[in-house]
Amino acid sequence: MPPRPHYIQPEQLRIGLYIQLEVGWWEHDFAFSNFRIKDEAQVRALQALGLQRLRYDPARSDCEPLPLTAPEAPPPPVVEDPGARAREARTEKLRLLRQRVAEVDRRFIQASLQVKTLNQTLRSRPEEAVKQAGAIVGELVETLLGEPGAVLHSITGKAAEDSYFHALNVTVLSLLLGRQLGLDTEACHSLGLGALLHDIGKMEVPSKVLLKSEPLTRPEQQLLQLHTDFGLKMGQRLMLDDEVLRIIHEHHEHCDGSGYPRGLKEAGIGRLSKLVAITNQFDNLCNPLDPRSALSPHEALALMFKQQRQRFDEVALKAFIRAMGVYPPGSLVQLDDDRYALVLGVPPAQPLKPTLILHDPAIPKQEALILDLAQETRLSIARSLRPAQLPLEVLEYLSPRRQLSYYIEPQPGRV
Repeated sequence: MPPRPHYIQPEQLRIGLYIQLEVGWWEHDFAFSNFRIKDEAQVRALQALGLQRLRYDPARSDCEPLPLTAPEAPPPPVVEDPGARAREARTEKLRLLRQRVAEVDRRFIQASLQVKTLNQTLRSRPEEAVKQAGAIVGELVETLLGEPGAVLHSITGKAAEDSYFHALNVTVLSLLLGRQLGLDTEACHSLGLGALLHDIGKMEVPSKVLLKSEPLTRPEQQLLQLHTDFGLKMGQRLMLDDEVLRIIHEHHEHCDGSGYPRGLKEAGIGRLSKLVAITNQFDNLCNPLDPRSALSPHEALALMFKQQRQRFDEVALKAFIRAMGVYPPGSLVQLDDDRYALVLGVPPAQPLKPTLILHDPAIPKQEALILDLAQETRLSIARSLRPAQLPLEVLEYLSPRRQLSYYIEPQPGRV
């Protein structure tokens, strides 16, 4: 009985093995069909034949075939985490939201520094200061009127210097109101310039009166009220146009005749002066000299509408409330799932869907979640709160700034 043939696979070939080819002589290039492998060239030539197995003779071979390598185990099937993609999407949304907020803060700081420079040059180089003011207002007008999607934002980053943020706030809010009322570019530019310069007369009032947090004496109050007359004279020297001069002189006049310096009534007050009277009062309520008496934006609007309505132009006041939204930027709110948040920005077309900083004790304060309620359809705001209504640890986490400041976010492209 003939011995059983032995076979190996091509990868087991090595020098010294005796091979017996079981193919026709015309199917290979070797001199013989049976031979002992002498070099690596023959190994490669045998493997190139493409045979699944080769016969070899163990008795006539000088060595054993190479051991078969264990086949590589197939990689484990990829089990896709259904939540991973959603988490990645949320992380990217958060990154874009943080980027938007940081950019608004940066633009605000830049503008506040420009206002600081403007105030420093008003005495020494007044003509240059007016040009600087025009440039600041021009950029804001272009942003607000050129991009209907521009959003009002409260500022979360570095605070502006106390003596400059009020003028910038009143300017931003006045232009927002001007847009709400449909004013054209020229009117908005006069409105913005008057708002930015409305308090220039305070440069003639002693700082001990301006910065006094206790109630002013009657003489001190009379001196402070003279800032509107001082401002008018300064504006005339700067050759500002009549609309701007009226804002500087009339921004404390009330429609019911209770204002100053002349106790004008509604018909006698300039149309743009009436707008700055509203935004100036709102900012003074939110940012008084004594922070302990500050009102939330929601409270300030409610007070102006319910208790002070007779002071202001009714159409303009209602337009201002619409422009600020139900929950104005800077408001502290509670969501319908009981979590607390700080309102950052309110889009004009979706006043009930602001962008929020969310309180979450499981997440470090510096990494606080930012939510866009336009994208979080399952969440909504339940109510607005005063700082005193929040637990202390929540208030410290959300840390609304001592001064409430506003700036414009150009057409953010909701993410």
